[in-house]
Amino acid sequence: MANIHDVEVRDLQVNADQRGHLVEVFRSDWDEYEIDPEMSYYSMTYPGVVRAWHRHLEGQIDHFVCPKGRITVGIYDDREDSPTQGELDTFVIGEHNQQVIRIPGDCWHGFKAIGDEPSLLINYPTNLYDYEDPDEERIPYDDDRIPYDWNAEIHG
Repeated sequence: MANIHDVEVRDLQVNADQRGHLVEVFRSDWDEYEIDPEMSYYSMTYPGVVRAWHRHLEGQIDHFVCPKGRITVGIYDDREDSPTQGELDTFVIGEHNQQVIRIPGDCWHGFKAIGDEPSLLINYPTNLYDYEDPDEERIPYDDDRIPYDWNAEIHG
């Protein structure tokens, strides 16, 4: 359950049979959860690696899905005009919990691969990545401005 304003979580339907499973991670008919991506990419992250914190200030919205492995996603709202300023949301998603998380890009966000295997993250951002002038501000994962310890034990 998301606490931060404009963060949304959607459970993904897992269609499983004796051969394996199929999961739809994007559908244009999801009226209550609109995704309008400009691109998509996936990243592989080794167990225990933290990829945080960053944010986008040009209106980008990210949509995270973890089809393989498990990750903890952290989102911190320090937007001055937000009703949830100062709030932190964390989610554990992956093979056991197929969800897509809508992340307002101007919130600090990142993730950590948990478990014993590498994790795959798919993102559907609403803006194209600009190699010449990236819309990305970064701070270290252990920055004191964000009240979160990536090494704390997570249950989920």
